[in-house]
Amino acid sequence: MTKNYPSNLTWEQWELIPELFPEAKLGCRPRTRGLYVVVNAILYLLCQGCTWRALPGDLPLWSTLYGYFRRWGKDRTWLLVHDKLYQWVRVAASREPSP
Repeated sequence: MTKNYPSNLTWEQWELIPELFPEAKLGCRPRTRGLYVVVNAILYLLCQGCTWRALPGDLPLWSTLYGYFRRWGKDRTWLLVHDKLYQWVRVAASREPSP
């Protein structure tokens, strides 16, 4: 269990995006950490501006997080997540989902 950091997604935000993340690769070890924890750990790193190796000890290993971060950057998962949350924020502000 990790601490609740200010950079964490709310459960309401998380419910919008879990289907955007790819399934675990076939033939690889099964995931031992939930994607919610992984995404929040990556968001912590991005918001705090720390190095991968300087992540707090209660978060998953930096090498695990870095692997996910790179993979999701290459397959454009981060772009899909950004667009979905961006639209959610606009609708919550009583605006059109896209300008």
